[in-house]
Amino acid sequence: MADHYEVLGVARDATTDEIKKAYRRLARQLHPDVNPGADASERFKSVTHAYDVLSDAKQRQQYDRGGQGGGGFDNGQFGNFGDIFETFFGGGGGGSRGPRSRRERGQDALLRVELDLDEVIFGTHRDIEVDTAVVCGTCSGTCCQPGTAPVTCDICHGTGNIQRAVRSLLGNVMTSSPCGSCRGYGTIIATPCVTCQGQGRVRARRKVPVDIPAGVDTGLRLQMPGSGEAGPAGGPNGDLYLEMKVRHHDVFSRDGDDLLCTLDIPMTTAILGTTTTVAALDGDIEVQLRPGVQSGEILTIKDRGVTKLRGNGRGDLRIGVQVLTPTKLDHKERELIEAFAARHKVPAPSLSHFQQGLFAKLRDRFLG
Repeated sequence: MADHYEVLGVARDATTDEIKKAYRRLARQLHPDVNPGADASERFKSVTHAYDVLSDAKQRQQYDRGGQGGGGFDNGQFGNFGDIFETFFGGGGGGSRGPRSRRERGQDALLRVELDLDEVIFGTHRDIEVDTAVVCGTCSGTCCQPGTAPVTCDICHGTGNIQRAVRSLLGNVMTSSPCGSCRGYGTIIATPCVTCQGQGRVRARRKVPVDIPAGVDTGLRLQMPGSGEAGPAGGPNGDLYLEMKVRHHDVFSRDGDDLLCTLDIPMTTAILGTTTTVAALDGDIEVQLRPGVQSGEILTIKDRGVTKLRGNGRGDLRIGVQVLTPTKLDHKERELIEAFAARHKVPAPSLSHFQQGLFAKLRDRFLG
């Protein structure tokens, strides 16, 4: 084992300040960031260990008496001490993790898609315009100007890491950290692509075709793998998420897979009954009204609702009847109504059980 005084190049009676100055001078010459050679690294370890011993009064006294110094620790006893340090603290210079890749996965993107209610019944096709990152067409994701390539970093020699000696309670250990020159990539792009500034991707608008299935509803998200942003340096694309929003319709509303609407009929039609045609979202529907139909009755048309998202078949169309009472009558019409009332001798108005308003009653019947 080399003499600590000889390692630092000081006399055995050197003062603490002299020892410190000698260590600083040698450390500046031998530090791995300045001198990456293997011999310099070993000398740096020896210089640091010698300074640790001689700068501590008790360890120096023990060393001068013939002891080992350093609290009895000798780095050689522990073999590859960096492996132990890495195991417990996540660092260590016993081994290099290697350079990291410039290629990374792109970010996911989220877009809102607005649909009309009639598009939801059977599904629809859309070409969605997305403002996102795409692979650079000039360098094809290499980040370099065409005809050039990345060069090996001359600081870390392509490893992407720099080893440093760190003093700890257990002695000196070598830790590894990303190289500050190449940021851990191990290579440097000397001539970056002028189009993407060395990113390997640019912003652009592109169209994404998407088939929206029938039965979607507001808040539902569709995932399109690989349709998101392109990753740096030609990395894989992220995913695109489409969040559905179904626009309000003035006539029809939705309850799950069923469609709801209200049919206004005149009083005479309610009395006599009729067959009429109404325009639904997917074509005309023939509706039969029995004589004497009452306000609030629900007519159910099977399989004319929304196509079920997960499963076969469709929901129903439920039509709430609203009987309209005339508010203005001419003289002749009034005589006819009075004659009708006299002929039927309807009972006088009287209190009955409390009933909710028509629209509340329709709502409860629809949803119940």
